[in-house]
Amino acid sequence: MPRDNMTSTVQKIARQALTTFRNPSVVGDHNKVFLENLSKLKSLMAEVRAADLKIAPRTTESAPVPSQRVAPPVTYMHIYETDTFSMGVFLLKPGASIPLHDHPGMHGMLKVIYGKVRISCFDRLDKPRDGASGVQFTPPLMPFQSSSLRPSVLRAVGEYTEENGPCVLSPQKDNIHQIDAVDGATAFLDILSPPYDPDEGRDCHYYKVLHGHSEAVDRKSEAQERGDLWLMEIPQPSEFWCGGEPYPGPQVSL
Repeated sequence: MPRDNMTSTVQKIARQALTTFRNPSVVGDHNKVFLENLSKLKSLMAEVRAADLKIAPRTTESAPVPSQRVAPPVTYMHIYETDTFSMGVFLLKPGASIPLHDHPGMHGMLKVIYGKVRISCFDRLDKPRDGASGVQFTPPLMPFQSSSLRPSVLRAVGEYTEENGPCVLSPQKDNIHQIDAVDGATAFLDILSPPYDPDEGRDCHYYKVLHGHSEAVDRKSEAQERGDLWLMEIPQPSEFWCGGEPYPGPQVSL
């Protein structure tokens, strides 16, 4: 590999991601070594810009036109993947969204490289023994829908540009999020560890936020007291799909 690739920003990020996540036994929010490595990864991610990846910020006019008649609202540039982590760039067209989805048992980090995104983060709470019993929804849900509901809490909503540091998620915190393009096209570098793998129980699930209300005040659960938010798993929304395109930047070798 050419020397400039070995010292590129993306190569440094990939090397630090491998160091941070390659030993599952130490990956966790209470391990000092892991937290130190995670901090180093965050610092490297904070420095990355679109130019480091040889990606030019896009407008509607500058985006490549695919052969099919309807262009995907989101595209993905694959950079690198191992059993330990995956790394790539998501590019969102103006007005596009990546719907509310989860990352089962995964850590993640995303850094905007141009444009602006709004990220809404949710946490699932412990499911009550009686599920959503005593909670009413409008319109009413079918029994099979009620059984799959999970109480949740909206942890944060924030807007990020290239000037902001990375957004971080863990298996327990901010693991479910929605990403919306704000004021035009946008793109972000994304790292997930370990990568999605349905065979290992790490499939991507999509959710709809429901607002419920309790039939009786004395039956309010912790989730209801924190906002009556419930997550219902849904199929992948029909308006969302993700295409692929080549990554033009420095290659990664580990």
